[in-house]
Amino acid sequence: MLAARLRNIARSVKREVDVYQLVLKDPRTPPKARWLLGLAVGYIVLPFDFIPDFIPGLGQLDDALIVPTLIKLALRSIPPEVVEDARARVKGTEAG
Repeated sequence: MLAARLRNIARSVKREVDVYQLVLKDPRTPPKARWLLGLAVGYIVLPFDFIPDFIPGLGQLDDALIVPTLIKLALRSIPPEVVEDARARVKGTEAG
């Protein structure tokens, strides 16, 4: 049961990354949102953190707070139809 849960979480994360990629490519996405999403992705892939991960609890807390906050701020500035279109396209590619 845990393995199935983990697979579902992995699929959800992959789906969201695909949606954000499409949103970034959409010309209707404002520059501010592109910048914020770029920061979120960059923060995930860069090898350093504001608070090092070896500090128990705090090291993971900054990842768990900074990235979702950047994504939430970006999504607020994107017209809802852009995100809906991207989600529909991702859902269409999964079905086919």
